[in-house]
Amino acid sequence: MLLSKRDGQLYIGSTPDLKKRVEKHNRGFVLSTKNRLPLVLIYYEAYLLSHDAKHREKFLKGGKVRTELKIQLKSCFEKMNYRFR
Repeated sequence: MLLSKRDGQLYIGSTPDLKKRVEKHNRGFVLSTKNRLPLVLIYYEAYLLSHDAKHREKFLKGGKVRTELKIQLKSCFEKMNYRFR
């Protein structure tokens, strides 16, 4: 989960190489986030199988789970001045 410092929005995605993907986002190579830089990695989960990671990504993008993550990461969001929507 990435947090945009520019607009306070969240981005959720999956990748086999987290470090490279975050770098691509912050260099502006990802269309969905290039106008929302800089981005900060605030949460991640690791899976052995990409199939499981894709299912979890889809689940996390759902409304109720996203709300629960916001509650779980409340201190982080407060420190980053995140605006709940």
